[in-house]
Amino acid sequence: MSVKGLRNLYQPIQPAVKQSAEDEVFYHEYLPDLRLQQLIYCFWELKTERPLQADFCYRVVADGCMDLLMEMNNPSASYITGLATSYIEFPIGPYFHYIGIRFLPGGFPRFFGVDASTLTNRFEDLKAVVPELSDFLTGRFVEAQKVSTLKEILDQYFLERLVAAPLQDDHRVLEAMKLILEQRGQIPLAKLNTGLSPRQLRRRFHFYLGDSAKTFSKVVRFQQFLQAKPSRQALKQDKLFYDVGYYDQAHFIKEFKHFYGLTPNKALE
Repeated sequence: MSVKGLRNLYQPIQPAVKQSAEDEVFYHEYLPDLRLQQLIYCFWELKTERPLQADFCYRVVADGCMDLLMEMNNPSASYITGLATSYIEFPIGPYFHYIGIRFLPGGFPRFFGVDASTLTNRFEDLKAVVPELSDFLTGRFVEAQKVSTLKEILDQYFLERLVAAPLQDDHRVLEAMKLILEQRGQIPLAKLNTGLSPRQLRRRFHFYLGDSAKTFSKVVRFQQFLQAKPSRQALKQDKLFYDVGYYDQAHFIKEFKHFYGLTPNKALE
């Protein structure tokens, strides 16, 4: 699966962050170098323009990705979040400036050889996971730098890292991902004909993505619904949840709330 093919098949979105980023909170995504785009979806920035009246609640919906976060007010504070099998939510204070890297499924292990399943549903100090990357970020980033400069630094680092990466692409895992994405998460797992036994496929998905192909399929299906950008009215009239593979409304609402943290009606307000 090519760089272009992966990005055409999957564009994970974070609507909960964007909906919160109004006048007082700034959120933006930046494309990495083209040669990195099969592994890194985006660099992103989340910051307050001025102190808020209350703590900002940072909520991220399930997207199959892993994220690296660095606090620009304290460059030594960098963290890695593993695959989230549900939404995550926590307060980050009334004033903040974060730079992040969103790795596409399988991207972070490809760069660093880290077993993604050891980070699933976890928020870890980067220094405990990849100390050399933590040291690099601490040494190169200062708050005064422009995002364009930070992007150049990150592009260069990961391009060099790609050459020296401890792992090569696992084409059987990529083929399974491609089939799941092409079928929008609705393909029966028995039809993932990649030359791997179900046990081998499960083990490799856990290593590269952090959980099973079944979990990844559910996240893809959820993300496909978000990509449709439905309105509350369309949801009621068209029953869009059938189109993306949910067999009834109760099942859809339960899974949506699990991955988003809100009911569909509340999220689409």
